[in-house]
Amino acid sequence: MHRPTAGRHPLAWLLALALLLPAALFLALTYGRFPLAASEIAGALLGFADPGADPGRTALLHSLVWEIRLPRVLGAALIGAALAASGTAYQAVFVNPLVSPGVLGVLAGASCGAALGLLAAQGWWLVQVLAIGGGLAAVLVAVGIGRLFGPASLVMLVLGGIFSGALFAALLSLIKYLADPYEQLPAIVYWLMGSLGQVDAATLARLAPPMLAGILGLTLLGRALDALAMGDDAAHSLGVPVRAVRATVIGCATVASALTVAIAGMIGWVGLLVPHLARLLVGPLNRYLVPTSALLGAVFLLAADALARGLADTELPIGVVTELIGLPVFLLVLRNVRRGWAP
Repeated sequence: MHRPTAGRHPLAWLLALALLLPAALFLALTYGRFPLAASEIAGALLGFADPGADPGRTALLHSLVWEIRLPRVLGAALIGAALAASGTAYQAVFVNPLVSPGVLGVLAGASCGAALGLLAAQGWWLVQVLAIGGGLAAVLVAVGIGRLFGPASLVMLVLGGIFSGALFAALLSLIKYLADPYEQLPAIVYWLMGSLGQVDAATLARLAPPMLAGILGLTLLGRALDALAMGDDAAHSLGVPVRAVRATVIGCATVASALTVAIAGMIGWVGLLVPHLARLLVGPLNRYLVPTSALLGAVFLLAADALARGLADTELPIGVVTELIGLPVFLLVLRNVRRGWAP
């Protein structure tokens, strides 16, 4: 297997990012339309209050931190980690540094399902369930198309993903056409631009465990992905069950990325940009790259959320912010992408 490039210190970067993430989370809690001091945040989190403080303000601080800001910042970190880890895994499986979580139509399918839930107007839980179902359905369509013309190959899977993405994009357009133009359509369009404003503790309690399981699974499969990078025959000779590993990686990445849409809508560029930034830090070895991408993605989306809340008087959709950041940053790192991809 490849060894880390000289001059790179993957474990040092992992440790640095692991220390940076809690600091970024705490800083994000202090930031908002009503800025809070670090001491107030600490007091609300730890459950102690200044004896001389106004009881009304103490109750307000507790509600603001625990019910509004903490679910939001934890959701941002989790979504960023899931998208970045999924993007890294997809790029490794398809041996292509330009693919992202949408390669199998996952995001298009999840968006279509969520829009259908908004059209039905039966509650936020239905939006989340249909988003997950839509993402999984898109993968099944992609894999089915890939197998339609014989044994599935990477090329056929990608073609199946293109077909699946186009199919669910068309269905999404149909849902928009059928939506009420005064109430349902604006809600669908805004939600598809991405927003963390609806994240709450109950949603995180339901969806965080499978997302974390997906990220952990991708991290544990890092060495197997490194073996796949040498080719299927070489991986077989090392005792790696290629088909099982590939199916497991695609499954973990699909679940993790589909759940991000269920929580916050479409958030682009994280799954494409962050893995490239991580490669420039730790090199191409997936056993380091996947966890580095997850940590970096979490910090990246926390920063993007801060910009979404602070760039204008009203909150901007975070999907718009990540695209505005992602385009110029990707251009800046583009000439280094090939160097970061190659060992």
